[in-house]
Amino acid sequence: MKSALRFEYIKSSFDWSTVKEKNPVPASELRSLPKGTPKKLPAVQHQFRVDKTSAGKARRQVLMDRRNEVRDAFVKSWKSYRRYAWTADELTPVSGLRKDTFGGWAATLVDSLDSLWIMGLKDDFYDAVAAAARIDWSNTKETACNWFETTIRHLGGLLSAYDLSHESVLFHKAVELGDMLYMAFDTPTRMPPFWLDFELAKTGQLRAGTHDPSASTTSSSLEFIRLAQLTGESKYYDAIDRIAEMLDISQNATRLPGMWPTFLDLQNFVFKHEEGFTLGALADSMYEMFPKTYALLNGLDPVYEKLYRGAMETITTHVLFRPKLPDQADILVPGNVWVRKDGRIDLQPEAQHLACFVGGMFGLGGKLFDIPDHVEIGEKVTRGCVWAYNAMPSGIMPEICGFLPCPTKGACSWEGETFLGQRDQTLPGGFENARDPRYILRPEAIESVFYMYRITGKMEYQEMAWDMFQSIKKATETELAFSAIADVTVDGEKTEKTDSMESFWLSETLKYFYLIFSPPDVINLDEYIFNTEAHPFRRP
Repeated sequence: MKSALRFEYIKSSFDWSTVKEKNPVPASELRSLPKGTPKKLPAVQHQFRVDKTSAGKARRQVLMDRRNEVRDAFVKSWKSYRRYAWTADELTPVSGLRKDTFGGWAATLVDSLDSLWIMGLKDDFYDAVAAAARIDWSNTKETACNWFETTIRHLGGLLSAYDLSHESVLFHKAVELGDMLYMAFDTPTRMPPFWLDFELAKTGQLRAGTHDPSASTTSSSLEFIRLAQLTGESKYYDAIDRIAEMLDISQNATRLPGMWPTFLDLQNFVFKHEEGFTLGALADSMYEMFPKTYALLNGLDPVYEKLYRGAMETITTHVLFRPKLPDQADILVPGNVWVRKDGRIDLQPEAQHLACFVGGMFGLGGKLFDIPDHVEIGEKVTRGCVWAYNAMPSGIMPEICGFLPCPTKGACSWEGETFLGQRDQTLPGGFENARDPRYILRPEAIESVFYMYRITGKMEYQEMAWDMFQSIKKATETELAFSAIADVTVDGEKTEKTDSMESFWLSETLKYFYLIFSPPDVINLDEYIFNTEAHPFRRP
């Protein structure tokens, strides 16, 4: 039952629900949420016990102090956003200016709503709700929006904040936006394009692409399914179910059966001509949606388990590699794979910070589908990202870095080679290059560390997280907030700040740091599922 409106609700100037679809699904063919008795899914979260000894009490105090320090970093960033960039998409954390990168719809504000609630910053939360209630989705200087980013940041942010607070105005704003984003499915193939062009959408002229990033098409299942669950409107679920069907049909019709190429032809559905496969940029979040969507649907659609198992088998065989390292650390790294016309499979042994989510994905899937080996794989991938953090002079992993791979996933010898980076600086032992040495405040490494702590209960993950947080704070803090940096291969005190603070710093990175030091019942993994922007949706 939605609560009464407590905030002034300003309707957007255009009602997208009134647009007539050019390529509608006949009402008789509209697919509804799966019915039946929800499955009793295996527990994801470790069964934590309260240590009542004096050592346990001292430990809880340490965690509270760390949690408060993370909260202080959030408050500093939020206060500067409020002062210098209120209702803009982003604050520039060095110059104190404002910029709009996602339609001018207050991306940082909307993306931060659930973080404000979780951290107990209720006065700031309600101020932000009042501002969100006045967003006009048709008031933008842009002619199109990035469909994927708007879905995960804005729609995800609104739905999550509503799930947590039950503030009705957030629900209404989410439905408004959901109706706009839903129009991306009005194409001849019912597949959404990368860009939602507003005029083309209004006139029924949208077309899916022939070379669209796979993640942008396939990563919005949680948002639209949650919208269907909250509204009872089948159209939102229907749209997502057709994407799942496409993935199911095509999973073994690619050059690397089990996985899909980085780019998809969504007009002709022919995927054999694409060579590239990755868990990094452009494809990442497609794979993490499989176990998450399965859980959000209470296990009532078995296709998501099938997609997960098939993909992870291929990923484990071909994409994950053990790097050749001086300390012979038993870690795994997700690389990139190229499948040539003659069938040859070439591994590019390169790590992306973006792909560090893979540890958490394997951990979640391993628990939900009772595959203990996947939890172990998740730990090795997570520790691989932590290893890369610890190895760099700044204590932070680069955006992209290269390794030499071991011939198998077993231990291999280290020859003591020294590699030179692109600017001829000597890199720590084990790195072949730091092709992109930036850190842009990304959350994926701490995301997996958080998952591994909550799944295994091992306190060492909290210590890893604390080291990571201190390094990030040292290297990125500015007078106003925190900034992306140009090069992690230098000491943290000497980093060049690039004056950028994307909304995921507040939505994801600091939220995961806060949660790993919080009591485990705060956003319990058996009660909530995080979207790819770290917005927790309540599992029905």
